[in-house]
Amino acid sequence: MQTLWPVLFKKRYPLDLRNERFELDDGDYLELCWSCNNSGKTVLILHGLEGSIHSHYARGIVYRLQQSGYTSVFMHFRGCNGQPNRLSRAYHSGETGDLQQVVEHIRTVTGCYPHAAIGYSLGGNVLLKWLGESAAANPLTRAVAVSVPFQLEHAAQRLQQGVSKIYRNYLLYLLRRTYSRKFARMPSPLRVDVNRLKSFHDYDDQVTAPLHGFNGADDYYRQCSSKQFLANIHVPTRIIHSQDDPFMFAHTVPQAEELSPAIDFLLTTRGGHVGFVCGNTPWSLRSWSEDRIMEYLEEN
Repeated sequence: MQTLWPVLFKKRYPLDLRNERFELDDGDYLELCWSCNNSGKTVLILHGLEGSIHSHYARGIVYRLQQSGYTSVFMHFRGCNGQPNRLSRAYHSGETGDLQQVVEHIRTVTGCYPHAAIGYSLGGNVLLKWLGESAAANPLTRAVAVSVPFQLEHAAQRLQQGVSKIYRNYLLYLLRRTYSRKFARMPSPLRVDVNRLKSFHDYDDQVTAPLHGFNGADDYYRQCSSKQFLANIHVPTRIIHSQDDPFMFAHTVPQAEELSPAIDFLLTTRGGHVGFVCGNTPWSLRSWSEDRIMEYLEEN
């Protein structure tokens, strides 16, 4: 219920946004959504698998940022803005090159690097990996990652079990639909029937890995899981995670010795996957994770 409630019932706030088609160095593009009428510090937001600005967590945090005077920039990964991207490749859990280009673009436009970045699920994995790769050279002041699949192979395995199969089936449906729509307009470099792929490991092995230069799903998981990068993070970073996340096992959670001193790890007993709903009555529910994000951004 923690996972499903905000998807079904969370209020979708109206947002004042300006869309920008950002051209990438390899000839592809992605879409950025800038908040209008804000002149405060810039915060970059990264979404989860097949997410967009319409995702419940996206609209919630962008609204909170706007109300607090921040300039928010929501980054759609390639092909997630409702239109296929130009190249056969897309995005994946370890693609940090596009993130780096967007960060530099924000600096060019505003004159400053983003104050902070917030990543959800897959976007959180990308963010943590980038923070670890860049280490002390990273330009952010703050970062927050929510419901991160720290070990990608664990997420693929967990989604094969119990009620988690519901989420697996839905996300695979979205991935297959995106693939089919895209390659109905251009020839695919792969010889694969995506409708026959019934697990994330199968999809990553036959689609994600070959499209992005990995030697199969296991190689992709090994290189791109964020857990191995946590110890090298220098930017003050808050990680929000729940032990009952249906996308991961309880033992997937990093241990204290695997964390950099810069990481503030908030581990809850309940919260689901990007859920974290709290309140005493049904008409007074709010997002606990958004409260924790906003308080962290305000810390000195």
